[in-house]
Amino acid sequence: MENKKEIQQAEAAKAAQLAQGVYADADPTELPENAFRELAADEEYRPLMHPAREYKEVTVYSVVMGLVLCIIFSAAAAYLGLKVGQVFEAAIPIAIIAVGLSGALHKKNALGQNVIIQSIGACSGVIVAGAIFTLPALYILQAKYPDITVSFFQIFCSSLLGGVLGILFFIPFRKYFVKDMHGKYPFPEATATTQVLASGQASGSADSSQAKTLVIASLIGGIYDYVVETFGFWAGTLQTTASAWGETIAEKTKLVLSCNTGAAVLGLGYIVGLRYSFIITAGSLFVWWVIIPLMGTYGNAELAAMTPNDIFSNYARMIGIGGIAMAGVIGIVKSWPIIRQAVGLAGREFKGGKQEAERPLRWQWDISMKNVVFFICLALVAVLLFFWFGVINVWWQALIAWVVVTIIAFLFTTVAANAIAIVGSNPVSGMTLMTLIIASAIFVAIGLNGTSGIVASMVIGGVVCTALSMAGGFVTDLKVGYWLGSTPRKQEQWKFLGTLVSAATVGGVILVLNQVYGFTGDNALVAPQANAMAKVIEPLMMGGDTPWILYMTGVVLALLLNWLGVPALAFCLGMFIPLSLNTPLLVGGAIAWFVGNSSKDAKLNDARRDRGTLIASGLIAGGALFGVFAALTRFFGFEYACPLNEGTLQLLGILAYAALIAYLWLDSLKAKKL
Repeated sequence: MENKKEIQQAEAAKAAQLAQGVYADADPTELPENAFRELAADEEYRPLMHPAREYKEVTVYSVVMGLVLCIIFSAAAAYLGLKVGQVFEAAIPIAIIAVGLSGALHKKNALGQNVIIQSIGACSGVIVAGAIFTLPALYILQAKYPDITVSFFQIFCSSLLGGVLGILFFIPFRKYFVKDMHGKYPFPEATATTQVLASGQASGSADSSQAKTLVIASLIGGIYDYVVETFGFWAGTLQTTASAWGETIAEKTKLVLSCNTGAAVLGLGYIVGLRYSFIITAGSLFVWWVIIPLMGTYGNAELAAMTPNDIFSNYARMIGIGGIAMAGVIGIVKSWPIIRQAVGLAGREFKGGKQEAERPLRWQWDISMKNVVFFICLALVAVLLFFWFGVINVWWQALIAWVVVTIIAFLFTTVAANAIAIVGSNPVSGMTLMTLIIASAIFVAIGLNGTSGIVASMVIGGVVCTALSMAGGFVTDLKVGYWLGSTPRKQEQWKFLGTLVSAATVGGVILVLNQVYGFTGDNALVAPQANAMAKVIEPLMMGGDTPWILYMTGVVLALLLNWLGVPALAFCLGMFIPLSLNTPLLVGGAIAWFVGNSSKDAKLNDARRDRGTLIASGLIAGGALFGVFAALTRFFGFEYACPLNEGTLQLLGILAYAALIAYLWLDSLKAKKL
């Protein structure tokens, strides 16, 4: 108790110092040098917006622009995700648009408003991921089982309620992830978004070198990715199977190597850093160089006839799913003190243990725990009613489904946030698959199976998937706000409106896309995650084989990794994500290590590493924004078939990728120490 009292007194003293204006009067135009590293014992972080001052944040302009961008990006992300299986992160391109608009409109001190625009607009990507990874599976199975029905109401409520639960469940953990763990996680997407928003602050200052560096890197990364995606002038993925000898090796041993040449993924690897990049890639290489060759060489005739990609999608990836689920359980156990602390705080505030007069500084001011607990109860009642009247129609079965969703969504919140903080990629599809397996096993045991069980499982899976997707995306928003100094309470409050608008948009888009393209048959939308969900759920509900051995192998592997001290979640994420997207992480991480150790002068190394982070953020931002342009180009019917043969494209891909690596490396070395 004494220790807690001393901590509270120290925090109060710091707050008093801030309020008295101990810091410089003028707001800085660049992020401080301790923004991305751990703080010393007596050191504190000072954001761009002064913690003790008030700023324009929630205005008619910021809310309207946030909602408009939320609608646009929800529709674009839904189409792209169902077409190719990749949901682009909307936070970065929305941040770029927000900065550009505030500059064009000559808005002064627009940083706080731009954070709100980004926070509301970013609901699009996370809600879309939760919806399209699960609910289209109902349309896919409807072709086989016509009595399966899907309505806009089910899609909308599944997305809305899942998003609301994700927001409310994460708020108690905000302080731990964004403040207490400052500098301990790389936060790749949040880093890039923050650099973009901060560049708007710097561009109007006397020293706008950082803004210029970011803009140049964004243009290089964006144009690079747009050209390869739209015109294919060089190979977007380098792979050994493109050569005769590589094809022979793959055919006989199932051994392949591939590397995506995109600018955005390279920048992501730089920010993630060498340690986590190595662990993630090690997990991927373990699947592709050990498990797949073993299955293809010593498995049955069916496996021997498959390509390495087919073995990965149908079998080896399932081991990764089991590993992610077990890593999540391990993460929950390790995070239990944090979970207990958050629940305890909520309980104390609910009983009136904390007075309103003790309001913290503006940039650490959350929605009160009393209100959070109240709204969680309200949301959970709404979920129960939705399950009872809109999905299952049997009270006690709806209650069991509600208990499953509540427990899994709450406990996996920290896992989703952890994954985003480490690698910038949320394994929601893997965790949702495991949720479907657990829920389906329970439903079958209580007599809820067949087509009614399929509908119940997929809608419930949609709620969990959206909740976890929102929790992972929300930690990015709040970390961005922490670095820049916005008010968490305002981000939290207006996130609900963005969730509502995005849920309505994505529900309508899914219905329209099903009518126009469909999810089965010729020229149908691919929807790879939804197809995977359908493949898992059908045998569980209709009778058939479920790969329990593969799931349990992943579980055992995660336990062994944890015992050996290897981060199990990062390793198993690598097992789940395709090899071509993991190897460039290692390339980017290696560049970060070499840049950070390129001199014997520690301060010069820090300056070079920071410049590299800025350039990498630009590559990610440009790649994300121009990736949207590439999708729209295809959407409007433009298709270009490059006449070059595959061998030439691979060679050009090596040269283009080498030039991109050289740019990131050499430009980072131009930094000068302060």
